[in-house]
Amino acid sequence: MKNRIREFRDQFGLTQQYLADKLGVSRQTIISLESGKYNPSIFLAYGIAKTFGRAIEEVFIFEEGTDEF
Repeated sequence: MKNRIREFRDQFGLTQQYLADKLGVSRQTIISLESGKYNPSIFLAYGIAKTFGRAIEEVFIFEEGTDEF
């Protein structure tokens, strides 16, 4: 699953560490999310989307035809 976390983080001028602290996760988690190596829980995805004032679907891009169910 692709995401736009870095794009939105840059728009808001947030560091990875600030976002991690706000969400209660490690900076490594943010790095893994941004690089597409980790898919968040629904609760974390909601927190990220809420931080940016966006819907989950605007932040996370589910690509149909993949086996990521």
